[in-house]
Amino acid sequence: MESQTVKWKHYFLYLAFIYAILYFLHTNLLLNNRPIRIKKWPHLPLRFRHDGTFKILQVADMHFGSGLLSRCRDVLPSHFHYCSDLNTTRFLKTMIQLEKPDFVAFTGDNIFGPSTTDAAESLLSAFGPVMESGIPWAAVLGNHDQESSMTREELMSFISLMDYSLSQTNPPSKDINNVKRGMFLDIDGFGNYNLSVYGAPGSHLANSSVLNLFFLDSGDRETVQGVRTYGWIKESQLNWLRSASRELQVQNQEVKYVIKTQPVDASAALAFFHIPIPEVRQLYYQKFVGRFGEGVACSSVNSGVLKTLVSIKDVKAVFIGHDHTNDFCGNLEGIWFCYGGGFGYHGYGRIGLARRARVILAELRKGDKEWMGVERIKTWKRLDDENLSKIDEQVLWELSPSR
Repeated sequence: MESQTVKWKHYFLYLAFIYAILYFLHTNLLLNNRPIRIKKWPHLPLRFRHDGTFKILQVADMHFGSGLLSRCRDVLPSHFHYCSDLNTTRFLKTMIQLEKPDFVAFTGDNIFGPSTTDAAESLLSAFGPVMESGIPWAAVLGNHDQESSMTREELMSFISLMDYSLSQTNPPSKDINNVKRGMFLDIDGFGNYNLSVYGAPGSHLANSSVLNLFFLDSGDRETVQGVRTYGWIKESQLNWLRSASRELQVQNQEVKYVIKTQPVDASAALAFFHIPIPEVRQLYYQKFVGRFGEGVACSSVNSGVLKTLVSIKDVKAVFIGHDHTNDFCGNLEGIWFCYGGGFGYHGYGRIGLARRARVILAELRKGDKEWMGVERIKTWKRLDDENLSKIDEQVLWELSPSR
């Protein structure tokens, strides 16, 4: 009898101990005197709206520094004394409220490393408006992001953990013998990944990816034969891009099956990275839409990005940054290359030239009874002027009826 009583005592003590641990974990576990906070995720997957559209806001070159302490560059003298990073924050909030995007793509130089001693704090402030909005977003790095207190790997890891961010440090390896912390061993850079946008709710393509978004790390600075130059997209990244595109096209066979009256060669894709490729210089001598305000600052190395994009056939447009006073779109071998235009006030610009953002709108084809695959991709820009002027609206790509 006494033995049975001891067993019950032990049992209740054990339950009390477990309860105490659970209560402690639930209510009192602290990290640096703050409750542990779980990342907030957006509603997934990304998908087209009921009206058959998907809108992306591109934000290029925020160059965020230390908030109120980081003054504006290249603004009118009458504006300088009360202009800071907070103007960039205000512009981002305004664009989100005005355009109501489904997704925001940040294409590098999100922060200006030399102007902040705490990269994490700068990132939290720079991306604050999009996190507050709850809109899904993703980012790549530019050539200035890592010039503070974090490496490029640390930056992408941190960005991937921020609220509503869909950014990835790198794509996961499928070879268990080739894994290092869940990433590829043999891919250059940090921030190479793909996001899929699914068809409209209620359609046959609601569970299929109809628009793919590729993000690539174009690097920062490198030395070639003793000469400093900008970074470039490496062969390992292009190999991954080819492989990812092939895999996605196999998965998207359903698109070809459903759209019987208007078959497509490949589902549409868009690409986002920071530093332009060398061929973008050729657009100065061709027809383009927008402003060609400065020379194209790119790498001296041509790694074959354009050739790869042409070969995989699905990328219809590429969105870049880096050169702040360029905001044009031009076509190279059937693929559009579009600058976002300088967004941030702490980045260089030109006095009298308004900061700007680019909007991208993908539209689905309307079938007899439901939405089908992507039919059209349009774009325009918004200026941070008193009218938030909408300029240079154009169609980048449209599905040909003959396909």
